[in-house]
Amino acid sequence: MGTATAPGRENVSSNQTPIYVLFDAETVESPEKLTRDHFVRLAAGTLGAVVVRDFASAEENAGVLRGLDTCPMGSYDEEIVVPRIPKLGPAAYDHYDAHGLGGAYWQDAEESARHRSVLLDGGDPVRPAVDRIHRAWGGAMRPATANGREMYAGMIRETTGGMKMHWDEIGREMPGTLDEPVIAQLGFNWYLSMPAAGGSTKIFRRRWLPGDEAYRDGYGYAEELAEREPGVVVTPRAGDAVFFDPRNYHTVRGNEGPGRRVALSFFLGLTADGTLTYWS
Repeated sequence: MGTATAPGRENVSSNQTPIYVLFDAETVESPEKLTRDHFVRLAAGTLGAVVVRDFASAEENAGVLRGLDTCPMGSYDEEIVVPRIPKLGPAAYDHYDAHGLGGAYWQDAEESARHRSVLLDGGDPVRPAVDRIHRAWGGAMRPATANGREMYAGMIRETTGGMKMHWDEIGREMPGTLDEPVIAQLGFNWYLSMPAAGGSTKIFRRRWLPGDEAYRDGYGYAEELAEREPGVVVTPRAGDAVFFDPRNYHTVRGNEGPGRRVALSFFLGLTADGTLTYWS
């Protein structure tokens, strides 16, 4: 369940003018209960996270996991990301350089999309995920593009040992990559499997500042940087989905019990005309 370190509706002002933290985690009981308002508040920074129970069925989860058993898996750069995180599909920043997204990215994207396209009993698990998000958003939704080409969306990865505190923001990390810039960025994770204990995600109400580089620890940052900030902890179940703003610092705890922590994930970008775009 989602828990917050400070009640979002508590007035924390030190004088007569009220100030509210507004950084709770909210839980909805089905994808049909997910609304446009949830996305708007996440984008505005007045909601910490949304957990969607039973975003996918047990049959869908099991089907994708069966498909993964015979699917080739890559990983992040193992000199940078430790412990190793097996994954299917490229993250855009895996291949980004001064010239943008090179040929290796598009080749990896094409091959990964082909493997993933049959994982859900012969179909692509990204399709039902996008359909459910689209219904909740109620507006236009389409893949993000770079140089006129649709970017890869729908990475599947297994994080057993956790992840360091980090942040994700394409506008700062890869400026100019998207054909259509986004004014807000959200993260989506559909959990195909979760361990019996551990595997939670903590999101801090704190974004990157240039001085934070003094706290850099490989691909992540020392948690002392954000430990005094409001935060939420979410521990999803298999089949749940979690949405949050990845521009905020966030960290993943390692597994503490039997079972795998496997998720299908992509980013959502809100454009100036109200369209949701998506990429990994």
